[in-house]
Amino acid sequence: MRLVSCEYENKVWLGVEQEDRIFLPNKHPQWNAAIDSMLSLLDAGNSAWSELADISQDSDDAHYVLHGQVTLCSPIPRPRQNVICLGLNYVNHVSENSAAKQEEVKLPRSPIVFTKAANSMNGPYNDIEINTSISAKMDWEAELAVIIGKPGFGISEQDAMQHVFGYSVINDVTARDRQKWHKQFYIGKSYRSCCPMGPVIVTTDEIKDPHDLQLRSWVNGNLKQESNTKHQIFSIANVISVLSQGMELEAGDIIATGTPSGVGYARTPPEFLMPGDLVECEVENIGKISNRITERK
Repeated sequence: MRLVSCEYENKVWLGVEQEDRIFLPNKHPQWNAAIDSMLSLLDAGNSAWSELADISQDSDDAHYVLHGQVTLCSPIPRPRQNVICLGLNYVNHVSENSAAKQEEVKLPRSPIVFTKAANSMNGPYNDIEINTSISAKMDWEAELAVIIGKPGFGISEQDAMQHVFGYSVINDVTARDRQKWHKQFYIGKSYRSCCPMGPVIVTTDEIKDPHDLQLRSWVNGNLKQESNTKHQIFSIANVISVLSQGMELEAGDIIATGTPSGVGYARTPPEFLMPGDLVECEVENIGKISNRITERK
């Protein structure tokens, strides 16, 4: 399934994307009305997921709306916990980072983990508002996002993929100067509206191999990043296992799996997002998000 959260008739609905239209299960009389959001669907577990797949294939037109009638939101508009992010998880990004800092290239021995604030989430096509008086070094990072479906603690690497519900696209927009100034990642990663995600969550049954997906980003139509998730240093299963050894993963947790080379700060000369720019991020078989940069008033 290709699942969405969308604004329709002045409220946010759970939906299933099917070509040019969206099935709204809460319009269907047989659907459990209490399951009315992505998080409540995740909480409901396998039986609800299977039921949604079934009724979305056997419903009349009254339960659908056209794409043009809705506004897509982030698939999880407000996660329960911060977005879990990985740093330096592509070999070529490690290389460009080391070159930018004039350091020897050293691959990380274990996943580098940080978080973005839960309230930094943004829709797949919404504006990203920045304040250039606070940071004029906003950078792009196209990433594959992993959505946890089955909660877990102490998960083995062998069992880890059973805890994945699906995948999405995320742009880990970063204030590079603030990231450096504060000596940690959290503030520079957590600016309001600086975590656009979407346009959908694609369930695991539709992604044959999450470690073989093309990933790209563009700024103003110019290709900036192009790579494949097969170049990740730490696999999704390894990351889930490592995370869960000391913390409990919950249904709806989002893991941003890192970005490849081509980010702005490592370019010569460095490039950053400014008001008027259009930044786009795409992952194969999932879709593309597209966000205009605007100056916060």
